[in-house]
Amino acid sequence: MGLRFQQLKKLWLLYLFLLFFAFFMFAISINLYVVSMQGSDPEMRHPKPPPKRRSLWPHKNIVAHYIGRGDIFGNMTADDYNINLFQPVQGEGAEGRPVVVPPRDRFRMQRFFRLNSFNLLASDRIPLNRTLKDYRTPECRDKKYAGGMPSTSVIIVFHNEAWSVLLRTITSVINRSPRHLLKEIILVDDASDRSYLKRQLESYVKVLSVPTKIYRMKKRSGLVPARLLGAEHARGDVLTFLDAHCECSRGWLEPLLARIKESRKVVICPVIDIISDDNFSYTKTFENHWGAFNWQLSFRWFSSERRRQLPATNPKDGTAPIATPGMAGGLFAIDRKYFYEMGAYDSNMRVWGGENVEMSFRIWQCGGRVEISPCSHVGHVFRSSTPYTFPGGMSEVLTDNLARAATVWMDDWQYFVMLYTAGLTLGVKDKVNVTERVALRQKLQCKPFSWYLEHIWPEHFFPAPDRFFGKIIWLDGETECAQAYSKHMKSLPGRALSREWKRAFEEIDTQSEQLLALIDLERDKCLRPQKEDVPRSSFSPVTVGDCTSHAQTMDMFVITPKGQIMTNDNVCLTYRQPKLGAIKLLKNRNATASNVILSQCASDASQLWTYDMDVSIARLQINKDKLMCIVCPQTQQISHQETKLCLTLKAATNARLQKVEKVVLSMECNFQDITQKWGLIPLPWRM
Repeated sequence: MGLRFQQLKKLWLLYLFLLFFAFFMFAISINLYVVSMQGSDPEMRHPKPPPKRRSLWPHKNIVAHYIGRGDIFGNMTADDYNINLFQPVQGEGAEGRPVVVPPRDRFRMQRFFRLNSFNLLASDRIPLNRTLKDYRTPECRDKKYAGGMPSTSVIIVFHNEAWSVLLRTITSVINRSPRHLLKEIILVDDASDRSYLKRQLESYVKVLSVPTKIYRMKKRSGLVPARLLGAEHARGDVLTFLDAHCECSRGWLEPLLARIKESRKVVICPVIDIISDDNFSYTKTFENHWGAFNWQLSFRWFSSERRRQLPATNPKDGTAPIATPGMAGGLFAIDRKYFYEMGAYDSNMRVWGGENVEMSFRIWQCGGRVEISPCSHVGHVFRSSTPYTFPGGMSEVLTDNLARAATVWMDDWQYFVMLYTAGLTLGVKDKVNVTERVALRQKLQCKPFSWYLEHIWPEHFFPAPDRFFGKIIWLDGETECAQAYSKHMKSLPGRALSREWKRAFEEIDTQSEQLLALIDLERDKCLRPQKEDVPRSSFSPVTVGDCTSHAQTMDMFVITPKGQIMTNDNVCLTYRQPKLGAIKLLKNRNATASNVILSQCASDASQLWTYDMDVSIARLQINKDKLMCIVCPQTQQISHQETKLCLTLKAATNARLQKVEKVVLSMECNFQDITQKWGLIPLPWRM
């Protein structure tokens, strides 16, 4: 049996060898044939083209609109650019569910995504009157509104918006608004050039059940001029501004108008829910949130508890609006007469950006209020990038608009914004003419920006006269700045300095110019996040690095008198209980568990710190094994108020990257440990 198997094996090997040899010879033959053809008459290889004949069909010129790079996403033709692909499928997206585009259309889906920076094919499968859940809380559903509410004109500005998205916005306004409250819908076309937004749109709105008018800008002007044009033609008591890619949910309008009826000086915003740009699913956001601005005046959402406008009859009313220091600007309602009394919009702001900053500051500082109604929900398509053109350049337009808002309303803080915002300089202030807006502020007798920070946004993370602003450096004792800092501390009078931050700020401020001049941006090591680009919602470990300007300015800190160490975007230095446990960590000075992070600021003891500048402190002998000095050198330690642990710089091995990294921890304090010494270097923020 074994012998026969061996014979069969040899035969199979021989067969495979002969098969391989045959293929090899065939390949050689083909190659020789190709070579022989290359040496033949070139006219045979490249025959002359036949004589031209006049075509029966006229030539067609292809006009291309370059969208993105030159691949499947780019080089779109005029037909692609102007096509209306709206083909609704019954039940698609119902109740706010996501849309799944069939696999056969995935190529087209990717190609058309960049046209509007959302999934156009998904939107075009959803009916205009798709059903949505009732996203209100039970309290809001049960709330009854008195009669006599004002009427409203809904103003929607659009520029090259997708047909299905724009019409779904209009349809949701009509279907989910009480007819007697909806005076009209005003559409303002900001110089769109897509064909379906011309006569086709005009024909469509003529048959709507609510009077709908279209006004067109002669040239691309942007959001502010377009909204001003819409407001100029509005006849309703209230102006309600919406973006062109929204969906209003059930009961969205009544809470807005009812609040304005209570107080005409309130600018009221809905809760803005999320419509996915990928699959157009509708996701409810939580009601208890509010908005403000970061150091670069970019709008941000925050979720900490804030005071509501509670009625005296019901101090626990969950339907009461929430005061917000800033508004996103896309969706809000305002009394029409009050809109003009307060200066409408800054008409010299171009295209888009900054108008929400200017209006938020102006309304609050001039006697009004900005609020969010938890009972009004409107969905909005949030896109990761803008598909729109910016005449004049996006960066230049946005920085000019922000400079206008800061110059008029922010007083001393305008210099802070211009010093620490990319694209802005102090010279920009002289380029913008804000004479009319400054006169408006004087006419309205508006309060200073310091009042706004103190009374409207007391939890802010901006610098202030009673706060420290600057860099926190590790005092390694080697650089000029570290040596000068330590020398200054030794020269301070008194036997023991207070651990109060206020005293520390005063002592450091006297040497601010000298210390700033000595800081070496490459040699000195500053406290900063471990990652270069830290999302605001994440928990980031802390390290030290070169004191160069951080991409997110997150190597600069604001320290409050109570001991919160804050940075941009409402992020605070936070002590987090380690997995090893506090007692074990205190005993183990080789521990590398990260128990100091940057996280969202909150009114919490885990974010309160103390700076110890003691230069002469009496120490006692604790036991026979541990003798403490009677007069000790300055500690210059940052310690956690609750645990009494000190910020310590350690070298730790990153298990994932297999490399040694510097990480900042909280460990048992030791005044002799140089890894626990920190200095505060003030930076300028006002003139």
